[in-house]
Amino acid sequence: MKRMRCVKIVATLGPASSTRETIEELFDAGADAFRINMSHTSHERVKQYHRYIRDIEARKGRPIAILVDLQGPKLRIGSFAGEKIELKQGDSFSLDRSQEKGNQSRVHLPHPEIFRAIEPGHRLLLDDGKVELVARVCEPERIETEVVFGGPLSDRKGVSLPDSLLPLSAMTEKDRADLEYAVNVGVDWIALSFIQRSEDVAQARKLTRGRAAIMAKIEKPSALTQLQEILELSDGLMVARGDLGVELPLEEVPGIQKRITRMGRQLGKPVVVATQMLESMIEAPVPTRAEVSDVATAVFEGADAIMLSAESAVGVYPAKSVRMMDRIAQSVESDTHFDGIVHAQRAEPEATSADAISAAVRMIASTLNLAAIACYTSSGSTALRVARERPRQPIMALTPITGTGRKLALVWGLHCVLTGDPDNLDDMVNRACRLSYQEKFAVPGQRIIITAGVPLGSPGATNMLRIAFVGQGGIGLAG
Repeated sequence: MKRMRCVKIVATLGPASSTRETIEELFDAGADAFRINMSHTSHERVKQYHRYIRDIEARKGRPIAILVDLQGPKLRIGSFAGEKIELKQGDSFSLDRSQEKGNQSRVHLPHPEIFRAIEPGHRLLLDDGKVELVARVCEPERIETEVVFGGPLSDRKGVSLPDSLLPLSAMTEKDRADLEYAVNVGVDWIALSFIQRSEDVAQARKLTRGRAAIMAKIEKPSALTQLQEILELSDGLMVARGDLGVELPLEEVPGIQKRITRMGRQLGKPVVVATQMLESMIEAPVPTRAEVSDVATAVFEGADAIMLSAESAVGVYPAKSVRMMDRIAQSVESDTHFDGIVHAQRAEPEATSADAISAAVRMIASTLNLAAIACYTSSGSTALRVARERPRQPIMALTPITGTGRKLALVWGLHCVLTGDPDNLDDMVNRACRLSYQEKFAVPGQRIIITAGVPLGSPGATNMLRIAFVGQGGIGLAG
Protein backbone atom coordinates (compact mmCIF):
# COMPACT_ATOMS: atom_id res chain seq x y z
CA MET A 1 0.00 0.00 0.00
CA LYS A 2 1.66 3.22 -1.12
CA ARG A 3 0.67 6.74 -0.14
CA MET A 4 0.05 9.45 -2.72
CA ARG A 5 1.96 12.01 -0.66
CA CYS A 6 5.38 12.48 0.93
CA VAL A 7 4.57 14.05 4.30
CA LYS A 8 3.57 11.46 6.91
CA ILE A 9 0.54 11.51 9.23
CA VAL A 10 0.67 10.61 12.93
CA ALA A 11 -2.63 9.74 14.65
CA THR A 12 -2.97 9.72 18.45
CA LEU A 13 -4.85 6.76 19.91
CA GLY A 14 -7.41 7.15 22.68
CA PRO A 15 -11.00 6.32 23.67
CA ALA A 16 -12.31 7.20 20.20
CA SER A 17 -9.74 4.98 18.47
CA SER A 18 -9.05 2.14 20.87
CA THR A 19 -10.37 -0.84 18.90
CA ARG A 20 -8.50 -2.90 16.31
CA GLU A 21 -11.13 -2.00 13.71
CA THR A 22 -10.84 1.74 14.29
CA ILE A 23 -7.03 1.67 14.24
CA GLU A 24 -7.12 -0.20 10.92
CA GLU A 25 -9.61 2.35 9.61
CA LEU A 26 -7.19 5.14 10.60
CA PHE A 27 -4.36 3.37 8.78
CA ASP A 28 -6.49 2.90 5.66
CA ALA A 29 -7.48 6.58 5.87
CA GLY A 30 -3.80 7.60 5.76
CA ALA A 31 -2.13 7.27 9.17
CA ASP A 32 1.53 6.20 8.85
CA ALA A 33 2.33 6.20 12.57
CA PHE A 34 0.41 5.98 15.84
CA ARG A 35 1.09 7.98 18.99
CA ILE A 36 0.33 6.62 22.45
CA ASN A 37 0.06 9.34 25.11
CA MET A 38 1.30 7.98 28.44
CA SER A 39 -0.52 10.74 30.34
CA HIS A 40 -3.72 8.77 29.73
CA THR A 41 -2.62 5.21 28.90
CA SER A 42 -1.93 2.20 31.12
CA HIS A 43 0.77 -0.37 30.44
CA GLU A 44 -1.84 -2.99 29.62
CA ARG A 45 -3.39 -0.67 27.05
CA VAL A 46 0.04 -0.01 25.49
CA LYS A 47 0.50 -3.74 25.04
CA GLN A 48 -2.94 -4.03 23.49
CA TYR A 49 -2.36 -1.13 21.07
CA HIS A 50 1.00 -2.64 20.10
CA ARG A 51 -0.61 -6.00 19.33
CA TYR A 52 -3.35 -4.42 17.24
CA ILE A 53 -0.91 -2.31 15.21
CA ARG A 54 1.50 -5.17 14.56
CA ASP A 55 -1.42 -7.36 13.38
CA ILE A 56 -2.51 -4.61 10.98
CA GLU A 57 1.10 -4.14 9.84
CA ALA A 58 1.42 -7.85 9.01
CA ARG A 59 -1.79 -7.84 6.97
CA LYS A 60 -0.99 -4.63 5.09
CA GLY A 61 2.65 -5.52 4.41
CA ARG A 62 3.89 -2.04 5.30
CA PRO A 63 5.96 -0.99 8.35
CA ILE A 64 4.05 1.20 10.82
CA ALA A 65 5.73 3.38 13.43
CA ILE A 66 4.57 3.39 17.07
CA LEU A 67 5.49 6.45 19.10
CA VAL A 68 5.10 6.47 22.90
CA ASP A 69 4.86 10.00 24.30
CA LEU A 70 6.07 10.20 27.92
CA GLN A 71 4.13 12.42 30.31
CA GLY A 72 7.10 14.32 31.73
CA PRO A 73 7.08 16.30 34.99
CA LYS A 74 3.68 17.82 35.76
CA LEU A 75 3.70 20.90 37.99
CA ARG A 76 0.41 21.74 39.68
CA ILE A 77 -0.90 23.95 42.46
CA GLY A 78 -2.80 22.51 45.44
CA SER A 79 -6.49 22.68 46.25
CA PHE A 80 -8.79 25.48 47.47
CA ALA A 81 -11.15 25.38 50.43
CA GLY A 82 -13.97 26.48 48.15
CA GLU A 83 -12.63 24.58 45.11
CA LYS A 84 -12.42 27.75 43.07
CA ILE A 85 -11.43 31.43 43.34
CA GLU A 86 -11.49 34.45 41.03
CA LEU A 87 -8.28 36.47 40.64
CA LYS A 88 -8.29 40.04 39.38
CA GLN A 89 -5.55 42.08 37.75
CA GLY A 90 -3.37 43.77 40.38
CA ASP A 91 -4.29 41.33 43.17
CA SER A 92 -1.57 40.04 45.46
CA PHE A 93 -1.46 36.24 45.52
CA SER A 94 0.98 33.90 47.25
CA LEU A 95 2.13 30.35 46.58
CA ASP A 96 3.66 28.65 49.59
CA ARG A 97 4.79 25.37 51.17
CA SER A 98 1.87 25.16 53.61
CA GLN A 99 -0.39 22.19 52.88
CA GLU A 100 -3.52 23.97 54.11
CA LYS A 101 -6.33 24.46 51.60
CA GLY A 102 -5.97 27.63 49.55
CA ASN A 103 -8.09 30.77 49.67
CA GLN A 104 -8.41 34.09 47.85
CA SER A 105 -4.90 35.17 48.85
CA ARG A 106 -2.78 31.97 48.75
CA VAL A 107 -2.47 28.33 47.64
CA HIS A 108 -0.16 25.39 48.29
CA LEU A 109 2.61 24.78 45.73
CA PRO A 110 3.99 21.25 46.30
CA HIS A 111 7.17 21.68 44.24
CA PRO A 112 10.24 22.74 46.26
CA GLU A 113 12.33 22.98 43.09
CA ILE A 114 10.25 25.98 41.99
CA PHE A 115 11.11 27.86 45.18
CA ARG A 116 14.81 27.22 44.48
CA ALA A 117 14.71 28.39 40.87
CA ILE A 118 12.33 31.35 40.72
CA GLU A 119 13.51 34.95 40.96
CA PRO A 120 11.69 38.29 41.24
CA GLY A 121 10.29 39.27 37.86
CA HIS A 122 9.77 35.68 36.68
CA ARG A 123 6.35 34.76 35.38
CA LEU A 124 4.11 31.92 36.59
CA LEU A 125 1.44 30.79 34.12
CA LEU A 126 -1.49 28.86 35.59
CA ASP A 127 -4.15 26.78 33.84
CA ASP A 128 -2.45 26.73 30.39
CA GLY A 129 -1.64 30.43 30.60
CA LYS A 130 -5.17 31.63 31.32
CA VAL A 131 -3.90 33.22 34.57
CA GLU A 132 -0.55 35.02 34.62
CA LEU A 133 1.33 35.98 37.78
CA VAL A 134 4.67 37.73 38.18
CA ALA A 135 6.90 37.03 41.19
CA ARG A 136 7.59 40.02 43.44
CA VAL A 137 9.09 38.43 46.60
CA CYS A 138 10.81 35.03 46.50
CA GLU A 139 11.50 33.28 49.79
CA PRO A 140 12.39 29.63 50.59
CA GLU A 141 8.84 28.93 51.80
CA ARG A 142 6.77 31.50 49.92
CA ILE A 143 6.46 33.28 46.59
CA GLU A 144 4.49 36.52 46.64
CA THR A 145 3.13 37.45 43.22
CA GLU A 146 1.09 40.11 41.49
CA VAL A 147 -1.74 39.09 39.17
CA VAL A 148 -1.05 40.31 35.63
CA PHE A 149 -4.01 38.58 33.97
CA GLY A 150 -6.75 37.28 36.23
CA GLY A 151 -9.58 34.82 35.90
CA PRO A 152 -11.06 31.77 37.62
CA LEU A 153 -8.61 29.36 39.26
CA SER A 154 -9.57 25.95 40.60
CA ASP A 155 -7.94 22.91 42.19
CA ARG A 156 -4.79 21.25 40.81
CA LYS A 157 -4.29 23.51 37.81
CA GLY A 158 -0.97 23.29 36.00
CA VAL A 159 1.93 25.70 36.52
CA SER A 160 4.42 26.81 33.85
CA LEU A 161 7.50 28.93 34.48
CA PRO A 162 8.79 30.20 31.13
CA ASP A 163 11.51 32.40 32.68
CA SER A 164 12.94 29.84 35.15
CA LEU A 165 15.31 26.95 34.47
CA LEU A 166 14.05 24.33 36.91
CA PRO A 167 16.44 21.79 38.50
CA LEU A 168 14.20 18.99 37.22
CA SER A 169 14.90 15.98 35.09
CA ALA A 170 12.60 15.67 32.09
CA MET A 171 11.91 12.12 33.27
CA THR A 172 9.98 11.23 36.41
CA GLU A 173 9.89 7.78 37.99
CA LYS A 174 6.65 7.17 36.10
CA ASP A 175 8.39 8.12 32.84
CA ARG A 176 11.25 5.71 33.53
CA ALA A 177 8.82 2.88 34.18
CA ASP A 178 6.76 3.78 31.10
CA LEU A 179 9.87 3.96 28.91
CA GLU A 180 11.20 0.60 30.07
CA TYR A 181 7.84 -1.06 29.52
CA ALA A 182 7.35 0.52 26.08
CA VAL A 183 10.77 -0.43 24.69
CA ASN A 184 10.40 -3.97 26.01
CA VAL A 185 7.03 -4.28 24.26
CA GLY A 186 8.71 -3.11 21.06
CA VAL A 187 7.70 0.46 20.23
CA ASP A 188 9.79 2.39 17.71
CA TRP A 189 9.98 5.96 19.05
CA ILE A 190 10.04 7.48 22.55
CA ALA A 191 8.99 11.14 22.76
CA LEU A 192 10.40 13.16 25.68
CA SER A 193 8.15 15.86 27.16
CA PHE A 194 9.23 19.16 28.72
CA ILE A 195 12.95 18.77 28.08
CA GLN A 196 15.00 21.81 29.08
CA ARG A 197 18.56 20.84 28.18
CA SER A 198 20.55 18.39 26.07
CA GLU A 199 21.37 16.33 29.18
CA ASP A 200 17.70 15.31 29.34
CA VAL A 201 18.03 13.66 25.93
CA ALA A 202 21.33 12.00 26.89
CA GLN A 203 19.68 10.51 29.96
CA ALA A 204 16.85 9.01 27.91
CA ARG A 205 19.30 7.63 25.36
CA LYS A 206 21.13 5.75 28.12
CA LEU A 207 17.86 4.25 29.31
CA THR A 208 16.70 3.14 25.84
CA ARG A 209 20.10 1.57 25.01
CA GLY A 210 19.35 1.67 21.31
CA ARG A 211 16.04 -0.17 21.64
CA ALA A 212 14.00 2.79 20.34
CA ALA A 213 14.62 6.11 18.61
CA ILE A 214 14.43 9.31 20.69
CA MET A 215 12.18 12.22 19.71
CA ALA A 216 12.70 15.46 21.63
CA LYS A 217 9.56 17.54 22.08
CA ILE A 218 10.35 21.24 21.94
CA GLU A 219 7.86 22.95 24.24
CA LYS A 220 10.00 24.89 26.76
CA PRO A 221 11.76 28.22 26.04
CA SER A 222 14.89 26.88 27.75
CA ALA A 223 15.09 24.08 25.15
CA LEU A 224 15.33 26.66 22.37
CA THR A 225 18.61 27.96 23.79
CA GLN A 226 20.16 24.50 23.32
CA LEU A 227 18.29 23.50 20.18
CA GLN A 228 21.38 22.53 18.18
CA GLU A 229 22.76 20.33 20.98
CA ILE A 230 19.34 18.73 21.59
CA LEU A 231 18.87 17.98 17.90
CA GLU A 232 22.32 16.42 17.58
CA LEU A 233 21.56 14.03 20.47
CA SER A 234 18.03 13.20 19.26
CA ASP A 235 16.80 11.06 16.39
CA GLY A 236 13.96 13.48 15.67
CA LEU A 237 12.08 16.54 16.95
CA MET A 238 8.46 17.39 17.65
CA VAL A 239 7.25 20.98 17.53
CA ALA A 240 4.82 20.81 20.47
CA ARG A 241 3.04 24.06 19.72
CA GLY A 242 0.48 23.77 22.52
CA ASP A 243 2.90 24.24 25.41
CA LEU A 244 5.19 26.47 23.35
CA GLY A 245 2.22 28.78 22.84
CA VAL A 246 1.64 28.88 26.60
CA GLU A 247 5.21 29.72 27.60
CA LEU A 248 6.08 31.98 24.66
CA PRO A 249 4.18 34.81 22.95
CA LEU A 250 1.85 33.13 20.46
CA GLU A 251 3.12 35.26 17.60
CA GLU A 252 6.61 33.75 17.99
CA VAL A 253 5.50 30.13 17.54
CA PRO A 254 5.21 30.10 13.70
CA GLY A 255 8.77 31.38 13.33
CA ILE A 256 10.05 28.81 15.82
CA GLN A 257 8.20 26.07 13.92
CA LYS A 258 9.94 27.12 10.71
CA ARG A 259 13.33 27.30 12.43
CA ILE A 260 13.03 23.83 13.96
CA THR A 261 11.78 22.30 10.69
CA ARG A 262 14.74 23.68 8.76
CA MET A 263 17.28 22.64 11.38
CA GLY A 264 15.90 19.11 11.41
CA ARG A 265 16.08 18.89 7.63
CA GLN A 266 19.62 20.24 7.59
CA LEU A 267 20.75 17.44 9.92
CA GLY A 268 18.61 14.82 8.19
CA LYS A 269 16.39 14.15 11.21
CA PRO A 270 12.58 13.97 11.03
CA VAL A 271 10.46 16.80 12.42
CA VAL A 272 6.83 16.32 13.50
CA VAL A 273 4.54 19.37 13.69
CA ALA A 274 1.88 18.82 16.36
CA THR A 275 -1.04 20.29 18.33
CA GLN A 276 -4.39 21.75 17.29
CA MET A 277 -3.87 21.15 13.57
CA LEU A 278 -7.54 20.26 12.95
CA GLU A 279 -8.81 21.07 16.44
CA SER A 280 -12.38 21.89 15.42
CA MET A 281 -12.77 18.36 14.00
CA ILE A 282 -12.93 17.04 17.56
CA GLU A 283 -16.62 17.88 17.27
CA ALA A 284 -17.20 19.11 13.70
CA PRO A 285 -17.10 17.05 10.48
CA VAL A 286 -15.08 19.73 8.67
CA PRO A 287 -12.16 21.92 9.80
CA THR A 288 -11.96 25.69 9.70
CA ARG A 289 -10.23 27.41 6.78
CA ALA A 290 -7.53 28.61 9.15
CA GLU A 291 -6.80 25.02 10.25
CA VAL A 292 -6.52 23.87 6.63
CA SER A 293 -4.05 26.69 6.03
CA ASP A 294 -2.09 25.70 9.15
CA VAL A 295 -1.71 22.10 7.95
CA ALA A 296 -0.78 23.34 4.47
CA THR A 297 1.91 25.61 5.90
CA ALA A 298 3.59 22.69 7.68
CA VAL A 299 3.56 20.68 4.44
CA PHE A 300 4.96 23.60 2.42
CA GLU A 301 7.72 23.96 5.01
CA GLY A 302 8.80 20.39 4.31
CA ALA A 303 7.93 18.93 7.71
CA ASP A 304 8.37 15.16 7.83
CA ALA A 305 5.10 14.50 9.61
CA ILE A 306 1.95 16.26 10.79
CA MET A 307 0.07 15.02 13.83
CA LEU A 308 -3.48 14.66 15.05
CA SER A 309 -3.96 14.73 18.83
CA ALA A 310 -7.42 14.98 20.36
CA GLU A 311 -8.97 14.85 16.88
CA SER A 312 -8.22 11.12 16.59
CA ALA A 313 -7.95 10.27 20.30
CA VAL A 314 -11.26 11.58 21.64
CA GLY A 315 -12.93 13.25 18.67
CA VAL A 316 -16.21 12.34 17.03
CA TYR A 317 -14.60 11.94 13.59
CA PRO A 318 -11.19 10.24 13.98
CA ALA A 319 -11.00 8.61 10.54
CA LYS A 320 -12.50 11.61 8.80
CA SER A 321 -9.84 13.81 10.43
CA VAL A 322 -7.09 11.58 9.00
CA ARG A 323 -8.68 11.61 5.56
CA MET A 324 -8.98 15.40 5.67
CA MET A 325 -5.30 15.76 6.60
CA ASP A 326 -4.39 13.34 3.80
CA ARG A 327 -6.41 15.36 1.26
CA ILE A 328 -4.83 18.65 2.35
CA ALA A 329 -1.32 17.17 2.10
CA GLN A 330 -1.93 15.70 -1.35
CA SER A 331 -3.34 19.00 -2.61
CA VAL A 332 -0.36 20.98 -1.30
CA GLU A 333 2.22 18.58 -2.73
CA SER A 334 0.57 18.74 -6.16
CA ASP A 335 0.54 22.55 -6.11
CA THR A 336 2.69 24.15 -8.82
CA HIS A 337 4.60 26.16 -6.18
CA PHE A 338 5.42 23.22 -3.90
CA ASP A 339 8.68 22.07 -5.47
CA GLY A 340 10.06 25.60 -5.66
CA ILE A 341 9.22 26.37 -2.02
CA VAL A 342 10.59 23.08 -0.67
CA HIS A 343 13.79 23.22 -2.73
CA ALA A 344 14.40 26.86 -1.75
CA GLN A 345 14.81 25.60 1.83
CA ARG A 346 17.30 22.92 0.81
CA ALA A 347 20.50 22.82 2.87
CA GLU A 348 23.87 22.50 1.17
CA PRO A 349 25.31 18.99 1.47
CA GLU A 350 28.22 18.48 3.83
CA ALA A 351 31.66 17.69 2.40
CA THR A 352 31.25 13.91 2.67
CA SER A 353 30.92 11.27 -0.03
CA ALA A 354 27.57 10.14 1.45
CA ASP A 355 26.08 13.63 1.25
CA ALA A 356 27.53 14.27 -2.20
CA ILE A 357 26.03 11.03 -3.56
CA SER A 358 22.64 11.76 -2.00
CA ALA A 359 22.60 15.21 -3.61
CA ALA A 360 23.65 13.66 -6.92
CA VAL A 361 20.81 11.12 -6.68
CA ARG A 362 18.25 13.92 -6.50
CA MET A 363 19.82 15.82 -9.41
CA ILE A 364 20.18 12.76 -11.66
CA ALA A 365 16.65 11.55 -10.89
CA SER A 366 15.28 14.99 -11.76
CA THR A 367 17.40 15.53 -14.88
CA LEU A 368 16.63 12.10 -16.36
CA ASN A 369 13.03 12.09 -15.09
CA LEU A 370 13.54 8.68 -13.49
CA ALA A 371 10.59 6.72 -12.12
CA ALA A 372 11.86 6.13 -8.58
CA ILE A 373 14.80 6.13 -6.20
CA ALA A 374 15.74 2.90 -4.40
CA CYS A 375 17.84 3.18 -1.22
CA TYR A 376 19.36 0.14 0.41
CA THR A 377 19.69 0.96 4.08
CA SER A 378 20.40 -0.97 7.26
CA SER A 379 20.68 1.77 9.87
CA GLY A 380 18.44 4.20 7.95
CA SER A 381 21.16 6.77 7.28
CA THR A 382 21.19 6.33 3.48
CA ALA A 383 17.42 6.80 3.25
CA LEU A 384 17.51 9.79 5.62
CA ARG A 385 20.12 11.51 3.46
CA VAL A 386 18.13 11.03 0.29
CA ALA A 387 14.88 12.14 1.96
CA ARG A 388 16.63 15.32 3.16
CA GLU A 389 17.06 16.29 -0.50
CA ARG A 390 13.25 16.22 -0.98
CA PRO A 391 13.33 14.75 -4.51
CA ARG A 392 10.25 14.74 -6.75
CA GLN A 393 10.59 11.01 -7.36
CA PRO A 394 9.19 8.47 -4.88
CA ILE A 395 11.81 6.96 -2.56
CA MET A 396 11.82 3.28 -1.67
CA ALA A 397 13.76 2.52 1.52
CA LEU A 398 14.81 -1.13 1.15
CA THR A 399 15.94 -2.67 4.41
CA PRO A 400 16.37 -6.15 5.89
CA ILE A 401 15.80 -4.78 9.41
CA THR A 402 12.17 -4.50 10.54
CA GLY A 403 12.98 -1.91 13.22
CA THR A 404 14.66 0.35 10.66
CA GLY A 405 11.62 0.22 8.39
CA ARG A 406 9.31 1.12 11.27
CA LYS A 407 11.52 3.99 12.41
CA LEU A 408 11.70 5.38 8.86
CA ALA A 409 7.90 5.27 8.51
CA LEU A 410 7.92 8.76 10.08
CA VAL A 411 10.32 10.24 7.51
CA TRP A 412 9.27 12.41 4.56
CA GLY A 413 8.80 10.58 1.28
CA LEU A 414 10.07 7.16 2.35
CA HIS A 415 8.13 4.10 1.25
CA CYS A 416 9.65 1.38 3.42
CA VAL A 417 9.95 -2.16 2.08
CA LEU A 418 11.37 -5.07 4.06
CA THR A 419 13.69 -7.19 1.94
CA GLY A 420 16.76 -9.36 2.46
CA ASP A 421 20.31 -8.21 1.76
CA PRO A 422 21.25 -8.76 -1.91
CA ASP A 423 23.95 -11.31 -2.66
CA ASN A 424 25.92 -9.11 -5.05
CA LEU A 425 25.65 -6.02 -7.24
CA ASP A 426 23.56 -7.74 -9.92
CA ASP A 427 21.16 -9.03 -7.28
CA MET A 428 20.99 -5.52 -5.81
CA VAL A 429 19.90 -4.08 -9.15
CA ASN A 430 17.45 -6.90 -9.92
CA ARG A 431 15.88 -6.73 -6.48
CA ALA A 432 15.42 -2.93 -6.63
CA CYS A 433 13.88 -3.11 -10.11
CA ARG A 434 11.56 -5.96 -9.16
CA LEU A 435 10.36 -4.18 -6.00
CA SER A 436 9.82 -0.87 -7.81
CA TYR A 437 7.64 -2.79 -10.29
CA GLN A 438 5.78 -4.74 -7.60
CA GLU A 439 5.18 -1.63 -5.51
CA LYS A 440 3.84 0.15 -8.64
CA PHE A 441 6.47 2.89 -8.75
CA ALA A 442 7.82 1.90 -12.17
CA VAL A 443 6.65 0.06 -15.28
CA PRO A 444 8.75 -1.85 -17.82
CA GLY A 445 10.83 0.52 -19.91
CA GLN A 446 11.27 3.11 -17.16
CA ARG A 447 14.50 3.73 -15.30
CA ILE A 448 15.24 3.96 -11.58
CA ILE A 449 18.30 5.04 -9.64
CA ILE A 450 19.74 2.87 -6.89
CA THR A 451 21.94 4.03 -4.02
CA ALA A 452 23.54 2.08 -1.19
CA GLY A 453 26.53 1.75 1.08
CA VAL A 454 28.94 -0.90 -0.11
CA PRO A 455 29.74 -3.23 1.55
CA LEU A 456 26.10 -3.59 2.57
CA GLY A 457 25.32 -3.23 6.26
CA SER A 458 27.95 -0.53 6.90
CA PRO A 459 26.08 2.33 8.65
CA GLY A 460 26.61 5.75 7.08
CA ALA A 461 28.71 4.42 4.19
CA THR A 462 26.57 5.66 1.27
CA ASN A 463 29.07 5.40 -1.58
CA MET A 464 27.35 3.93 -4.65
CA LEU A 465 24.70 4.85 -7.20
CA ARG A 466 23.49 2.95 -10.25
CA ILE A 467 20.89 3.63 -12.96
CA ALA A 468 18.91 0.64 -14.21
CA PHE A 469 16.05 -0.13 -16.61
CA VAL A 470 13.01 -1.98 -15.36
CA GLY A 471 12.37 -4.86 -17.75
CA GLN A 472 9.36 -7.09 -18.24
CA GLY A 473 8.17 -8.53 -14.92
CA GLY A 474 10.48 -6.14 -13.07
CA ILE A 475 13.77 -7.68 -14.27
CA GLY A 476 16.66 -5.24 -13.90
CA LEU A 477 18.68 -4.26 -16.97
CA ALA A 478 21.82 -2.15 -17.29
CA GLY A 479 20.98 1.53 -17.36
